[in-house]
Amino acid sequence: MAMGYADLREFLADLDKRGELVRVRAPVDPVLEMGEIADRLAKRRGGGPAVLFENPIGSTIPVAMNLYGTPARVRLAVGDRDPRAIGASLAAFAQPEVPHSLREGFEAFMKMKDLVVFPPKGVRWGDCQAVVKQGADVRLSELPILKTWPLDGGRYVTLPLVITRDPETGKRNVGTYRMQVLDERRTAMHWQTHKGGAIHYQKAEARGERLAVAVAIGADPATMLAGILPAPDGIDEFLFAGYLRGARVPLVKCKTVDLEVPANAEIVLEGYVEPGERVREGPFGDHTGYYSMPDDFPVFHVTALTHRRDPIYPATIVGKPPMEDGHIGKAIERMFLPLIRLQLPEIVDMNLPVESVFHNLMIVSIKKRYPGHARKVMAGLWGMGQLMFTKIIVVVDDDVNVHDLREILWAFPGRYDPGRDTLLLDRMPTDTLDHAAPIRDLGGKLGIDATKKWPEEGYTREWPPVIEMDEETKGRVDARWKEYGLPDPAGAR
Repeated sequence: MAMGYADLREFLADLDKRGELVRVRAPVDPVLEMGEIADRLAKRRGGGPAVLFENPIGSTIPVAMNLYGTPARVRLAVGDRDPRAIGASLAAFAQPEVPHSLREGFEAFMKMKDLVVFPPKGVRWGDCQAVVKQGADVRLSELPILKTWPLDGGRYVTLPLVITRDPETGKRNVGTYRMQVLDERRTAMHWQTHKGGAIHYQKAEARGERLAVAVAIGADPATMLAGILPAPDGIDEFLFAGYLRGARVPLVKCKTVDLEVPANAEIVLEGYVEPGERVREGPFGDHTGYYSMPDDFPVFHVTALTHRRDPIYPATIVGKPPMEDGHIGKAIERMFLPLIRLQLPEIVDMNLPVESVFHNLMIVSIKKRYPGHARKVMAGLWGMGQLMFTKIIVVVDDDVNVHDLREILWAFPGRYDPGRDTLLLDRMPTDTLDHAAPIRDLGGKLGIDATKKWPEEGYTREWPPVIEMDEETKGRVDARWKEYGLPDPAGAR
């Protein structure tokens, strides 16, 4: 498999060589200006270039944004591989076929080896600790932390890898959670209720214990993605990152807490969260296109700040789609479809539209085999990991291309009867960011069965055939098209 990038700066250098990076040498303010520029770049047709702000106002540290702003750059970040191929490999690892010969055994091993040979490796020293500041020497104001939208409650770290350990099992979690700066040595930690970091904190709090936290900012692009992607259950995110980058992730021990961080990180924050301590966090301009309103979240106390001698600060901006996170989301969709099919093999394809910010709407096509099959699929999806946050699921037949809006809007209303084909559920888990939910983390679900109905499902009339021309006629017309003097037939259809 292809080797990924050693660190963020190698990724930036390659983007520069490919003409995918714009360097801005003029002074730019991290307060609003960088966000406005990055938003305009992200919304260019096809996605704009990555940008490196070399002279941020108020800091000597350059800021990199829009790193994943096109599908091609997301592919580059994971070793220039198609997310669908990654998904197929993950599915083979999760449910390997039983070999019946030495050759089949070797082929099965080759499919699975990519994950098992890339566990993280411990190293004694990392570039991320070239400069070490502790205690009163820590000043978060030295970092070019962004305020991206006018009503934001302050400056936010938007692309961190937040590392914790389960106080009961010792299992590590790596997640990307926004962090609002409170002062020189404190931030809020936006741990949504169902996320791994929040679960670790809940356990520590129940025991009356502090929870150690490390925050890595600016690792190699694959490792940064591993904190965003929903890694398969039971797989350490740094193991997953090793698979994505094609090389083991080097980890170095922190200076003030008992955790490890990527040695190739640009900047590291070390510290802890106290049990029972909360602070008002927000508002924050979120990926929903609305502001997340103020709420109470734990406080992260910074005990050390370490960084490279010439660090680069990566950041992202989220807001009304399309944005940079949309390209990551579509990669996740393609990557995890094979894993979803392991549990629900009747699924043909799925689409989580960028415009509905992914968790609000899923359109899924199935090979329907029995009455009520669509409802069974809905129930299965809502019971599967982070898909439990999906607000609306529309199930269509396998003759519908779920990525073609014209087909969806033709097939969906024509095969759906609101009184018969609607599944409405209440008091189900929702994303913490779902502002429409009547109660935080709890709201409704809507399932729409837009498949052709069978007699056993109460449809006793004859289902009308779809209008299509026969192949013989189409062939005759194709053969004589030039004779007719008409435009190109591909454009006519």
